[in-house]
Amino acid sequence: MKSSILAVIFLVVGTQFIWSQSHSTALEKEIMQLSKDKWQWMADKDVAKLEPLFHEKSRFVHMSGSWKKDRELEIIETGSIWYKNADIHDVVIEIFDATTVILWNRITLQAVVRGNEVTTEFTVTEVYKKQGDTWKLLDLTFSSVRDTHEIAH
Repeated sequence: MKSSILAVIFLVVGTQFIWSQSHSTALEKEIMQLSKDKWQWMADKDVAKLEPLFHEKSRFVHMSGSWKKDRELEIIETGSIWYKNADIHDVVIEIFDATTVILWNRITLQAVVRGNEVTTEFTVTEVYKKQGDTWKLLDLTFSSVRDTHEIAH
């Protein structure tokens, strides 16, 4: 009798856990992949793929300043900042509704900035908004952090 009750409890709890995981995981996976692709496109200096991802009113906040879409694309294309590699250590995603998502990455960024090779620890905030069938990046903000920095889940 006790084992039957325990089995039912585990079944109910397990089913709820699986349902909650599958319910949000598809969107989380989609946004994580989009962010990962973005880092690769930035490393490849592929502005043709980045241009449609960046919203027309998007903002980019760096250690040296902030600017809009056209300037970010120019910086990437000319290589004045070359995002060589973003080693992603952690990702947290907050889904606000079906059209608004914020993603936080804790990364080690290897880059070339105005000819100098640098490696910097960042937490990067990315804000995405769905327009029609596509996601648009509204904001990309770099926050310099220590390598021991953790993102609360």
